[in-house]
Amino acid sequence: MDKNFRPGFTYPDFASQFTAEFYDPEAWANIFKASGARYVVLTSKHHEGFTNWPSRYSWNWNSVDVGPKRDLLGDLAKAIKSTTPDIHFGLYHSLFEWFNPRYLDDKTNKFFTNDFVATKTMPELYELVNKYEPEVIWSDGDWEAPDWYWNSTVFLAWLFNDSPVKDTVVTNDRWGIGVTCHHGSYYTCSDRYNPGVLQLHKWENAMTLDKNSWGYRRNAPLADYLSVHDLLTTMAQTISCGGNILINIGPTHDGRIAPIMEERLRELGSWLNVNGEAVYDTTPWKHQNDTVTPGVWFTSKEDTVYAIVLSWPKNNELVLGSVNSTPQTEVAMIRYPSSLQFQARDPSGITVTFPPMSEVTSQWVWVLAMSGVDSA
Repeated sequence: MDKNFRPGFTYPDFASQFTAEFYDPEAWANIFKASGARYVVLTSKHHEGFTNWPSRYSWNWNSVDVGPKRDLLGDLAKAIKSTTPDIHFGLYHSLFEWFNPRYLDDKTNKFFTNDFVATKTMPELYELVNKYEPEVIWSDGDWEAPDWYWNSTVFLAWLFNDSPVKDTVVTNDRWGIGVTCHHGSYYTCSDRYNPGVLQLHKWENAMTLDKNSWGYRRNAPLADYLSVHDLLTTMAQTISCGGNILINIGPTHDGRIAPIMEERLRELGSWLNVNGEAVYDTTPWKHQNDTVTPGVWFTSKEDTVYAIVLSWPKNNELVLGSVNSTPQTEVAMIRYPSSLQFQARDPSGITVTFPPMSEVTSQWVWVLAMSGVDSA
């Protein structure tokens, strides 16, 4: 702070510097569509309490009263819903606020008072749902207090029974101490949660393109960003174990998505445009990853098993220890025009012969579609 800001600069002084003059929600929606996303979660309010919509409960600490002077949330909701009907619109909302005196008073009282909840954070949530009708509620900032302090069960009962999105909405699991990874439409468990093994309940890997930050860092070097191969690796690990992936990007203060983040999203979308059948509407297979060759992750859809291969095999020969062939087995590489040759191994497994790389459509990571196979 001392090196980069004037003497006496405080956190609220950032609000006037948050200008968003280049914010173009239609352009953002286009990027999200190009990425292959099926749902988008915008931060409506983070832990500092600044709301990106003109909340009645956040006077002079919202994006209309100060800074951008516009409803950032509402403009993106409109753009997503009107131009990208395949994308579900969702919202992140922090329950607690670092600096709010009402919250700090409740905390001092060991949460046996709930003035902050009754007058600030819960009224905001009802306002958000009624005004913007999000289909995902991504709750956070719950970990200092139990669910009864947050009045979580009352809100959730209303959300799923009486709210305008009761038939479509889903929520995560951050609603109070002891709730995370135990209750919710899907579990997040921890940031960047990626267990590597099949989970019994639907879950999500919320992770970042910047390895070290959830926000934009103007001094971040290239090495701190995931490569597209890193991103595809994380996605393959996640979906093979039954999870969704939520990819965080940090916009700039003037409303732009940094070019390197846009590039990563568009690269992901170009890969999904070729290989999306191995991702969308799939379920975990009997094996999540191969027992012989590292870096091979499986998904399935009806009678097709997909092998997501993270590295091109040496000598074009891929050994799969988790897959057994049958007389009905067929093996193909997505978007390659001919079936691939394979050979059964003794005592189990198969070896698949890859085509010349120069003839293959996909980049970075390759997908085999196998029918008529058994698990080894």
